[in-house]
Amino acid sequence: MLTIKYFIAKQVRAEMTKRFSKTKSFTLIPVFFFYLLVISLAYLAFPATSLAQSYVYVTKWGSTGTGNGQFDQPVGVAADSTGNVYVADTKNDRIQKFNSTGTFLTKWGTFGVSDGQFNEPNGIGIDSSNNLYVADINNNRVQKFTSTGTFITKWGSAGAGDGQFNLPSGVAVDSSNNVYVTDFSNNRIQKFTSAGAFITKWGSAGAGDGQFSGPLGIGTDPSNNVYVADFNNNRVQKFTSTGTFITKWGSAGAGDGQFGRPSGIAVDASSNVYVADSDNDRIQK
Repeated sequence: MLTIKYFIAKQVRAEMTKRFSKTKSFTLIPVFFFYLLVISLAYLAFPATSLAQSYVYVTKWGSTGTGNGQFDQPVGVAADSTGNVYVADTKNDRIQKFNSTGTFLTKWGTFGVSDGQFNEPNGIGIDSSNNLYVADINNNRVQKFTSTGTFITKWGSAGAGDGQFNLPSGVAVDSSNNVYVTDFSNNRIQKFTSAGAFITKWGSAGAGDGQFSGPLGIGTDPSNNVYVADFNNNRVQKFTSTGTFITKWGSAGAGDGQFGRPSGIAVDASSNVYVADSDNDRIQK
């Protein structure tokens, strides 16, 4: 089973708190999506029935820098249907692609606002054709690429209207290739076609059912239900693909089923839900 070793210092979480509370421009912290990489690659490597087995460390890759295979605050991670791994190298404003053992394959992106450029790429989603959807957080848009990095399209601008964003963070793609984006500071989820056409939205600021306080990680199950890590409300919420509230679970704490700012989510073929419990330094299933 392929997993990736990760490290996170307490100073990183302090930086997360500082950025969330003091500025609109921030980077979602690497632990969120490296937790997801462990889960998503395990899911690709083994059928769902074996996923309950113990996880075994296999390998790691990366170091600080700007060279191929180096990173500066890697954040978003996704694996395609063939096991290739895509990493949002956030502070280097690029996407890097690796095979399942960590061999560098290609990269794309530089800092900027043009097509194929980024201002801190974050969440990554992959569709059935292995196209990538990247949350370009500080450019308030989503960009779509082929698996080799060719730009296809983009959508979004700063604001609170339909199809606009205020810090788009997480991205998930369902079995029909619809794209769901966590619109972090607008406290909502937006749903689009694979071409970027707006379909629907749901959510507002608050702690009630269907409300959010910083929606972050997002995932879909085989029935296209949507699971959202409601970061500051310390819970997970589940919705239909049209945004109808189904259920929720979690509260603040360190006990079983409690969370300390849940961040990343992955859902396996049996609809088991895995949550990156960031402040508690653990995964919960």
